[in-house]
Amino acid sequence: MGTGGLLNIHPRDLKFPFELGKQSSCSMQLTNKTDKYVAFKVKTTNPKKYCVRPNMAVILPGDTCNVTVTMQAQKEVPPDMQTKDKFLIQSVPAPYGATTKDIKPDIFNMEDGRALEEFKLLVIYIPANPPSPVPEEPEEGYSPTASAIENGKKSANLFDAVTTSFEISKKKSSEAWTIISKLTEEKAAALQQNQRLHQELDLLRREVSKNRSNTSLLFTAFIGLLGIVTGYLMKKWAINS
Repeated sequence: MGTGGLLNIHPRDLKFPFELGKQSSCSMQLTNKTDKYVAFKVKTTNPKKYCVRPNMAVILPGDTCNVTVTMQAQKEVPPDMQTKDKFLIQSVPAPYGATTKDIKPDIFNMEDGRALEEFKLLVIYIPANPPSPVPEEPEEGYSPTASAIENGKKSANLFDAVTTSFEISKKKSSEAWTIISKLTEEKAAALQQNQRLHQELDLLRREVSKNRSNTSLLFTAFIGLLGIVTGYLMKKWAINS
């Protein structure tokens, strides 16, 4: 981490993954370690090759600003993946409450005894797709054929285990479907039996209601007949008297 009186800068170098025909980006963090407002500006020796966002801003006390640097797509690989490109970060105290719009380019000029700080960063290219590691040599006495046979046995054992597990699962599934089918049939039979009982109960209620109606008619007829007989007897008794 680079450090000065105003800013902590991380990292110290800008490392770009390099790949022909593709853009590449990296970032850095600028932290204001003072209790004042600090303005900064980022410069490069090759401004057409790099894009910096933001390239100038104000950082509040104790705050951190993330700066993204994008390298344009390159058409050729530099010799030995080396470059002489550099970046320069300038920082200076800013007025309290200042914003980026308030910062003028001349504030970064070394004049009038300003506390201007500068920090340089190197550019480093790293391969975007590093080469694969070289495979290790086989140990003495190691037989590729024996290893292949061993791997074949392991694969066969694994296949047998998977097949057995599948057969067990299939059997359990079949048993479960048989139980479900049986329960469904029993439920249907129970519903039919319930419906039949309801029908018989309704028929029984109708028979009872009919019997009660017939009993009422017989009782009424008997009362009527009894009244007629009683009246006849009383009339006869009155005549005899």
